[in-house]
Amino acid sequence: MKQLRTVFAAAAMLVASAGFAQKENTVMVGGAAMYPSKNIVENAVNSKDHSTLVAAVKAAGLAETLQGAGPFTVFAPTNSAFSMLPAGTVDNLLKPENKAALTGVLTYHVVAGRWNAADIARLIKDGKGKAEVKTVAGGKLWIMMEGEKIVIKDENGGMAYVTIADVNQRNGVIHVIDHVLLPKM
Repeated sequence: MKQLRTVFAAAAMLVASAGFAQKENTVMVGGAAMYPSKNIVENAVNSKDHSTLVAAVKAAGLAETLQGAGPFTVFAPTNSAFSMLPAGTVDNLLKPENKAALTGVLTYHVVAGRWNAADIARLIKDGKGKAEVKTVAGGKLWIMMEGEKIVIKDENGGMAYVTIADVNQRNGVIHVIDHVLLPKM
């Protein structure tokens, strides 16, 4: 009987430790945990700070792509970043007739590959203070450091700061930014 209790106790400890080992290292974004086992869209829909971005991704028909294998690095503007655009810009971009322009703006925020903050820092160091990256849209972004902060410059001279780095996803990584990046138009 004592052996049986010992076996059950050992089994219970194994089950408990297995559950602990499977716990994911999440990052909180927009009041929600972002799970590394989920894809970009599965996580983004839960962030209350990214409802505008999610609506735009859906309107552009990019949700399926961003649920794909990737990997993708996404510089994800918050709702407040979108609200800084001139009045009516977001509503205009969300119109079906402007789907191509919306797709261009959104894919300008995406870089092929998985680039975490350490990778970006190495690119900046290798570039002697500035890294130039090509976006999925075909445009360019310049990434640099300002103190401890990662700064991204778009083709129009607009600047965005990474406010939350290294939000790992199954198919890439998200870096939350405070401004919308705009390609040359």
